Amino acid sequence: MIRWLGHASFLFEGSKIIYADPWELKRGEPKADIVLVTHDHFDHFSPADIAKVAKDTTVVVATKDSAAKLKDIDVRIIKPGDRITAGGVEIEAVSAYNTNKQFHPKANGWVGYIFTLDGERIYQAGDTDLIPEMKSVRADTVILPVGGTYTMTAKEAAEAVAWIKPKLAIPMHWGKVVGSAKDADEFARLCKCEVRVLKAE
Repeated sequence: MIRWLGHASFLFEGSKIIYADPWELKRGEPKADIVLVTHDHFDHFSPADIAKVAKDTTVVVATKDSAAKLKDIDVRIIKPGDRITAGGVEIEAVSAYNTNKQFHPKANGWVGYIFTLDGERIYQAGDTDLIPEMKSVRADTVILPVGGTYTMTAKEAAEAVAWIKPKLAIPMHWGKVVGSAKDADEFARLCKCEVRVLKAE
């Protein structure tokens, strides 16, 4: 099950409990087997929220800048192109960067993630524009930013879907910091696959 916790924060519940960019979590969320951190902006990397869901065996996968700010937890440093296995889950790091704005420079080495949970290959793109690396992504489910301003627009995200050809697409990065339901709906209209516009929990 995929739950949207708002903005770019997701919870994936299956044989493993995986969070991506947990931020402003409510109490009572399940403890994490794995936490994926795409980059160190405050609305994606929150040590306080990671601490809320961490247990003794939790593994955090993060880029070098975020990892340096975490203490007393098992952290695996990752960079674009890396493939690792953490907590029994195969994880790949894909570049995430801006092409026509300066918020997420390619030189920072920030990432999105592809991971396989219970046979389902999931791509959470992180904060990114439409980039050539997406042409090589293969995933059953894609989660893409659609809000514009700091990331790609709904139209650009739909183009990424056309490249990747997933079974399911989910819009993120709308409704909180930037972007609106209108962006999510436009994304759904433009995509040629099933789109699930989730409600933030």
